[in-house]
Amino acid sequence: MAVSSSLTISPRKLRSDLYSYSNNQSNSETPLVISVLSSLIERTLARNQRISSRRAFPTSPSSSTGKTQIFDCREVPDMTIQSYLERIFRYTKAGPSVYVVAYVYIDRFCQTNPGFRISLTNVHRLLITTIMIASKYVEDLNYRNSYFAKVGGLETEELNKLELEFLFLVGFKLHVNVSVFESYCCHLEREVSFGGGYQIEKALRCAEEIKSRQMIVQDPKHHHHHHHHFARILL
Repeated sequence: MAVSSSLTISPRKLRSDLYSYSNNQSNSETPLVISVLSSLIERTLARNQRISSRRAFPTSPSSSTGKTQIFDCREVPDMTIQSYLERIFRYTKAGPSVYVVAYVYIDRFCQTNPGFRISLTNVHRLLITTIMIASKYVEDLNYRNSYFAKVGGLETEELNKLELEFLFLVGFKLHVNVSVFESYCCHLEREVSFGGGYQIEKALRCAEEIKSRQMIVQDPKHHHHHHHHFARILL
């Protein structure tokens, strides 16, 4: 019974998690958005694999595959999406909004390059690239590309090249306004109610614990400042 009751709070939880998250969190709990995003991407991957296995020629010769092939690695990285995102979070401490913005960028990328499909060979590079770009867009202070490259398991020149290529392939459209941001939050929330399974449910419980701990020590001044900062960067 505990399971269902923790899931009923889910969609709203993501939102409060996003807005009340602050960088001075002493614990290393992974924000809920990471579990939700990896669950969403896993489903997209599964869908794309089904589509390509139905075709006689999995890689259809399309005008845009040439350019987007830069994201393919020679062999599939031995790391789940969830653990890759957790690794990025652990070493960059990028706030949850960065992951939402990265998700917006991935979506734009897929829309502007219809021949491109997220696959096991390109998903990791796509994630580290979009998270780095999103982090530059959202956060005030940022690590260098060389640091992001280390975290993502790439050479610096490689990541520089991916970043530049990505920017051209989305036509440098990096602005994300509040209503777009909100609509992507809702999309992620739907994924929670869709039931991303055990991981999300577990993340919810962790988030609940963090919340109850934060309630005790919450500084209203800091919270207000953070909210103001949040609104400013997204306008």
